[in-house]
Amino acid sequence: MSDMNTSARAAYDELIRRSRERQLLISCSSLLGWDEQTYMPTGGTESRGHQLALLAGLHHDRGTDPRIGDLLGEVEASDLAADPDSPERANLREWRRAFERQTKLPKALVEELARATTRGQQEWVVARRARDFPRLKPALDAIFHLKRAEARCLGFLDEPYDALLDDYEPGANSRDLAALFTALRSDLVPLVVAIEGSAHRPDRAILRREFPIDRQKVFGETVAASIGFDFERGRLDTTEHPFCSGIGPGDTRITTRYDAHNFSDAFFGILHEVGHGLYDQGLDPAHFGTPMGEAVSLGIHESQSRLWENIIGRGRPFWAYWYPLARRVFREALGTVSFDDFYFAVNEVEPSLIRVQADEVTYNLHVLIRFELERALLADDLTLTDLPGAWNEAYRKYLGVTPKHDAEGCLQDIHWSAGLIGYFPTYTLGNLYAAQFHAQAATDLGDPSDAFAQGDFSGLLGWLRDNIHRQGQRYRAADLARRLTGSDPGHKPLVRALREKFAALYGL
Repeated sequence: MSDMNTSARAAYDELIRRSRERQLLISCSSLLGWDEQTYMPTGGTESRGHQLALLAGLHHDRGTDPRIGDLLGEVEASDLAADPDSPERANLREWRRAFERQTKLPKALVEELARATTRGQQEWVVARRARDFPRLKPALDAIFHLKRAEARCLGFLDEPYDALLDDYEPGANSRDLAALFTALRSDLVPLVVAIEGSAHRPDRAILRREFPIDRQKVFGETVAASIGFDFERGRLDTTEHPFCSGIGPGDTRITTRYDAHNFSDAFFGILHEVGHGLYDQGLDPAHFGTPMGEAVSLGIHESQSRLWENIIGRGRPFWAYWYPLARRVFREALGTVSFDDFYFAVNEVEPSLIRVQADEVTYNLHVLIRFELERALLADDLTLTDLPGAWNEAYRKYLGVTPKHDAEGCLQDIHWSAGLIGYFPTYTLGNLYAAQFHAQAATDLGDPSDAFAQGDFSGLLGWLRDNIHRQGQRYRAADLARRLTGSDPGHKPLVRALREKFAALYGL
């Protein structure tokens, strides 16, 4: 090995060490964030904000150390990362991107965002329970002000939203997403109209009977473990808004919320978060703390949650195995309900108010509404004072329903209170990727229906582990999809799968 390559290898090893230390700081913040949403008393909000601000500042200091730029330059000038598919090449690409983004942000802004979003999340919990948007407005005003400042620091070509979107879906921009979502909406609306005109209707009351919460917990954990979530390396807790936190190797935490008169809310929430958890548990621990040990993007992460929640979890083969147990566990509610009636009920299509409870067909319309509103808010084309009215009008326009109060409207999601502006489009991207990946897995593995009907989900999970989870950030999201499926990301596979499934259910 030449002296140049020896020096470059030493520089690369130092970058690895620094990257892992920064990731440990992030894991500490994640653990505090998980505790904030699960067990922290409300009186701890101010102190928690200071804790998270301190950690954010420390992470910023380490991530913007000029030494990182020197190390990157030395390794990039060598042939250490000559192979475009190598872990070294992926790590260097993502380290460079992160370094350039972080060095554009003042430390004071990073710290204040941590404090503001901690306050915002706690204010959201109170405001949502009270159905009182004005209670939350001051906190949101502060957060959007700070996020606009962040966008200006990062820079953008077309609109400030793009600077924030890039944090969740690297390389994406609002113009391309708007065109993609418009095409998706054009193909979905006729399907929604056809379903609404069908004489076939499920009995929605089946899922609104009494489902004791203690039994829901046992049933949900049983299913989660059977499809691969490792409770030796993870846990399930209760919170106001379901989420998944990947604290680090061996520690993945998921949450859900329960309603004794709504089977779907907790159960499919668990499946959704299990999908995220399986991804985090499937990352290669040998690469922990480096881009090769991290998820590709939020869109790819959402593809895993939406795949397990909907494509698998609302599928006929899945319930062919699990429904007999569900009837025994919830015998008072389901003992006289046939398999076909239950299957139809969990796949009801009905325009609704709550995103996390929405069906597969109308779900993306919920995302489109948020995408349009947060772009307008960030650009100052919409004021927070006018947000509740704009939200309600968008729901009337796109879904034909109107919230009775703000908890059914603009208070239903925690994302803006947590500063996650630019996150929502990744849900729809996740649906698109999920359909592509599922179709490819069926091609590679053969029809998995028989295995699912026997309670065996290991083949699909193994395919996801090999092709997505263990790949880390070797490729960007769109490149990963192209390499894996041979096709560019698009909406057609999702629309095709929805038409096939719901035409059979609704007699179209």
